[in-house]
Amino acid sequence: MSAGTYTPAPGAAPLGRMILSQAAFETKMLLRNGEQLLLTVIIPSLLLVLFSTVDIVDTGEGRAVDFLAPGVLALAVMSTAFTGQAIATGFERRYGVLKRLGASPIPRWALMTAKTLSVLVTEILQVVLLTVIAFALGWSPQGGPLAVLLLLVLGTAAFSGLGLLMAGTLKAEVTLAAANLVFLLLLVGGGVIVPLDRFPDGVASVLELLPISALSDGLRDVLGHGAGMPWGNLGILALWAVLGLGAAARTFRWE
Repeated sequence: MSAGTYTPAPGAAPLGRMILSQAAFETKMLLRNGEQLLLTVIIPSLLLVLFSTVDIVDTGEGRAVDFLAPGVLALAVMSTAFTGQAIATGFERRYGVLKRLGASPIPRWALMTAKTLSVLVTEILQVVLLTVIAFALGWSPQGGPLAVLLLLVLGTAAFSGLGLLMAGTLKAEVTLAAANLVFLLLLVGGGVIVPLDRFPDGVASVLELLPISALSDGLRDVLGHGAGMPWGNLGILALWAVLGLGAAARTFRWE
């Protein structure tokens, strides 16, 4: 046995390993949080089942599940990338967790990358679960997977930017209240459950520019009507992503 066998080798782990380890930790913390599971998994699933089986809202011609499934998928993305991330990050900032992580070997941009990966993993689980439920309810999706993937990725970027912007600038309690309020307002006015054509023309024109409306309408056009690449919706989501992530990068406070 050589003399150097037990010699410590101090130093940071490779950057890729740090990001993956932090992402795995963030995902485990999210999945162990009952409130987050309620928001990201249980509520979207219940909404899909309830409004697809009970005639509460007039969703137009065709089966209710064909209208609701794309909208609930969009809601799931918003609940994880915006509401859940904003609340969790806001309280991490308040309790000094972000400050301590910022002083660790992992760079701050890598920490945010790990959080984004955690969001993506959670969204994959959500999409799989909601798709299985929708199929059980008789959903028959159409369209190409590339368009759906681009919509989900840009939607995640847009909502992540807005969530980090809120978490990095407001107090944790304000973030908690504001994120939940925005979630409820966009649930009603974002074309998730209630079609936008049920609103007055002027109001509907404004609501169509919201990221949740662009995401739900884009998914509905592709999955429900077999449309091609929804460039208009992708453009709206890309604009929100650039504005949100750019503003968050400039204003985010770590303590």
